[in-house]
Amino acid sequence: MQAKIFWKALLLGLVALQHVEIGAGYRILAPFIFPGKSHFMMTNAIIRELVHRGHEVTFITPFSLAKENLGANYTEILIPQYNFWTAILGSSVKSVLDMTDINTITFLKMAYGMGLGSTNFAFEQKEFQNLITAKDKVGKYDLLLAEQFFNEGALILGHLYQIPIITVTTFGYSNYLSSLTGLINPWSYVPHGWKPYTDRMSLTERIDNVFSSFADELMRYFWYYPAQDEILQRHLSTQFKDLPTIKQLEQNISVILLNSYVPLDAPRPLAFNMIPVGGLHIKPNNPLPTNIKKFLDEAKDGAIYFSLGSQVRSADLPPEKIQMFLGVFSSLKQRVLWKFEDDKLPNLPPNVMVQKWMPQTDILNHPNVKVFISHGGLFGTQEAVHYGVPVLGMPVYADQHLNIKKGVDAGYALSVSYRTVTEKELRYSLTELLENPKYRDNMKRASHIFRDRLMDAMDTAIYWIDYVIKHRGAPHLVSEGVKLPWYQFYILDIVGIVLALTLLPILGLLLLCRSLKSAKKSKPKSKRN
Repeated sequence: MQAKIFWKALLLGLVALQHVEIGAGYRILAPFIFPGKSHFMMTNAIIRELVHRGHEVTFITPFSLAKENLGANYTEILIPQYNFWTAILGSSVKSVLDMTDINTITFLKMAYGMGLGSTNFAFEQKEFQNLITAKDKVGKYDLLLAEQFFNEGALILGHLYQIPIITVTTFGYSNYLSSLTGLINPWSYVPHGWKPYTDRMSLTERIDNVFSSFADELMRYFWYYPAQDEILQRHLSTQFKDLPTIKQLEQNISVILLNSYVPLDAPRPLAFNMIPVGGLHIKPNNPLPTNIKKFLDEAKDGAIYFSLGSQVRSADLPPEKIQMFLGVFSSLKQRVLWKFEDDKLPNLPPNVMVQKWMPQTDILNHPNVKVFISHGGLFGTQEAVHYGVPVLGMPVYADQHLNIKKGVDAGYALSVSYRTVTEKELRYSLTELLENPKYRDNMKRASHIFRDRLMDAMDTAIYWIDYVIKHRGAPHLVSEGVKLPWYQFYILDIVGIVLALTLLPILGLLLLCRSLKSAKKSKPKSKRN
């Protein structure tokens, strides 16, 4: 009888979820100041959906949505775009493609420097200062929605307006999120996000993973956080007393929306307030432009889609590599769509079409697209898995290596280096992906897992935004571990006590023995008669 009641209640709950009503009319402040354009694929999707569902959104952004005419509920505060590539592309890095040669530690330093530069730049803008100095801040907004990507300074707005905070990780998981949620990530099987390792690491990979993860923690705590604190002090100390530190501000984060979902990430520790919503940016498909639709419809032997995303430019490839790609493409019976930044690419084979921009998700949804040549960015990887298209990866930097490595291990991707790939290797890899059905079968299985959810990614994100506002920050979701100092969090105080209790008696015994030995040596000898 009890079992019947349980299953009936569960069934009613599932039916109710299909008709969940999300609260409307909340006022949301959304500062997204990091200038990486690809990140806004996810954040813009959330902003549009919030406005569509009746929320009032004030969006601080370097990339305008004004042309979309989102309506009266949308307020945009446009700030200048910080040119972070100027800081990155120094003498040793002439283009994004050269970042392949940068080791993890150097890249971490660059990323942290980029975050500090963009944060300071945003605080210098009068539009951002107007938010800080505004009167009657309390009660003006219900939630702060910010990006969890080198954007920590923006969390001060949650403190000033006294509102709960939700952050969005456009890059998925990262090991440093453990201290934000009261968790400890085992580095034995949880790889650093910018290492090409899976949860099955060899001994040398684990050594490298521990070194990189530990170095990341040290840089964050002893350099990056103090530098962010200094930015807050520089711009706000004259207006506000007793400013909180970045670590204190992070303790006010109620929920983190993670751009991740199985099977693209292996199981790992998760807190109650870490919500996977990977694929949230994938929209219902639109009709293809006429020229692309005709090109794909007539691809009777299938088609290949080639794009290196918004940061990596195909036009920056070495000229000899571009000619090699064209030579291999011309020998295939499949057609090739190539997102190329120069429409006037010479010597173009008749089976190849190039354009500066292409509607990627709509192309991947076309049944004739058989292979996706990609740099391995997280958004593109999610789209390939969502639509079930096998991938030939050419990773360049950061998490791209990890994303492609996961695909290779899962059997739906192959990987080549843009630097060393030969004509023979490229032709073999494409032929293998096109003709061996195991790659498409494995990708279809991954796609089924990725799509199989209780609620879709966007509904999940909006539900938790509504939940945090309704429950006034939902403090019951936040672990007490976030409030512990680092030595207590890692129980180093207890380790110290145990070591003291163990070593002090031993030390005392050694001192006693030494004292007795010294006394014995100093005892005067009696004279013999």
